[in-house]
Amino acid sequence: MANVNIKINGMDVSAPEGSTILEAAKLAHIEIPTLCFLKEINEIGACRICVVEVKGARSLVASCVFPIREGLEVWTNTPKVIESRKKTLQLILSNHNRKCLSCVRSGNCELQKLCKDYKVDDECLYDGVKNEYELDTSAAHMIRDNSKCILCRRCVAVCEKTQGIGVIGPNERGFKTNISSAFYMGLGQTSCVSCGQCIAVCPVGAIYEKDYTSQVFDAIADPDKFVIVQTAPAVRAGLGEEFGAPIGTGVEGKMAAALRRLGFDKVFDTDFSADLTIMEEANEFIERVQNGGVLPMITSCSPGWVKYCEHYFPDMTENLSTCKSPQQMFGATAKTYYAEKMGIDPKKMVVVSVMPCTAKKFEIGRPDQSAAGVPDVDIALTTRELARMINRAGIDFNSLPDEEFDQPLGLSTGAGVIFGATGGVMEAALRTAVETLTGEELKALDFKEVRGTKGIKEATYNVAGMDVKVAVASGLSNAKELLTKVKNGEADYHFIEIMACPGGCVNGGGQPQVSGNVRNFTDVRGLRAKVLYDYDESMPIRKSHENPAIKAVYEEFFGKPGSEKAHHVLHTSYVKRQVNTPIE
Repeated sequence: MANVNIKINGMDVSAPEGSTILEAAKLAHIEIPTLCFLKEINEIGACRICVVEVKGARSLVASCVFPIREGLEVWTNTPKVIESRKKTLQLILSNHNRKCLSCVRSGNCELQKLCKDYKVDDECLYDGVKNEYELDTSAAHMIRDNSKCILCRRCVAVCEKTQGIGVIGPNERGFKTNISSAFYMGLGQTSCVSCGQCIAVCPVGAIYEKDYTSQVFDAIADPDKFVIVQTAPAVRAGLGEEFGAPIGTGVEGKMAAALRRLGFDKVFDTDFSADLTIMEEANEFIERVQNGGVLPMITSCSPGWVKYCEHYFPDMTENLSTCKSPQQMFGATAKTYYAEKMGIDPKKMVVVSVMPCTAKKFEIGRPDQSAAGVPDVDIALTTRELARMINRAGIDFNSLPDEEFDQPLGLSTGAGVIFGATGGVMEAALRTAVETLTGEELKALDFKEVRGTKGIKEATYNVAGMDVKVAVASGLSNAKELLTKVKNGEADYHFIEIMACPGGCVNGGGQPQVSGNVRNFTDVRGLRAKVLYDYDESMPIRKSHENPAIKAVYEEFFGKPGSEKAHHVLHTSYVKRQVNTPIE
């Protein structure tokens, strides 16, 4: 593709043909502010924060949608531009709930930062009527506060285009325009899948996860409770960002140290139950292949994906693996095997999970998730909630020494840690399934064909004389595309991995939020995924079936993968749901 030569603020800039002014400026190390823009899915030029002056144009233009042409001259910071952006911010704030001190996004709010940069404060605002809204608390995982919505439509775009769901959108017109569900249903009454991608892209505090940090502090302080915590693979790849670390920094050791200082009785790792999931899932896959079971078998680790399947592909719930997710397997094992081993009453045990995923808050309340007669997991926190707890406790995260997880439910393998990246579950399962079927040790453990952040990946592996066809999808619009081909007979697979969030759990709805300017021009999901693959490569054991703690739990409790006890504790069931309809 040919380059186009333009001038930005008097500097010569060369950018690929078809680029926008915003993209060309980025190449020249000039950051034009945005509020609504999300690359490829929300390029609508609506917020007018990114306006610039163009020679010959009668008015300011939105740089996010204005294409460059040879000889174009642009100015990004003239008095006219600055005044326009400032006035736009004043107008936004005129209908905005400005209780910033108590807002969950205070200090990490894109609107707040712009107001600071452009010196917009309460003394220079427009007074007038404000729209009033009630909080929508109907969903299990999040709260919607339209009094803080700036109508950027990022949430609408990611829900409709990235996830292919579209349960929220603009209602009313003009000044009364608001983002809500059809017929003003509460989000919890729609076919929302709780993925939280809308939270991830919101530039302000209009949508946020339900916070359960106070309940965790209360449990820790209760002498009658035995409180244990598990941390998902992707959390260690994102948590450091909350404390100033660059994207792509692994903080497993500091995370374990911080959790211990918060007062948890035991600090364990969901990677352990990821290994356990592989044992059950690989066994289930082999049984289906050998005994004529329903194929393709589809992974069940992502609760957002599972709920999507129940709503939008209910006839394919039989394809879902019956395995509980690693979060739920951990809780079930903790309250059965570990509780029995340690002589602890499961009713007095509180299992807290730290997840990159808001859908985990919905998952803990699903039916058939109480192996010991009590919920497998009691409280699910996001990565962001853990960071709030660490800050509230006054723990200096960056100065902590690296510490290890407690045993035995803290011992894991490289296969367990890569669960947090798209393709990781598939690769981990293949490492175990191939060795089980062939009876031979794998010479190469890296199944690189299923790695990477591409939305859909396919591969075929010859295993014990059989061609095993696999596919991996992340992001629910990609899942829809893949499953539609399967239903229509256009694609044929034996095993499919699906994750609700694009790029996998590393890009989950509960991970640290990054600004639009970072998200648009940085491969956040790739950098975080690399952390997990680096951990995998450095670990002494990289196959789930070689984890000594996993071997022990089968020898002492479950017997073997797929046993009756394993099915009772580690497996679950699904429901066929309706797509949202109006509530009477």
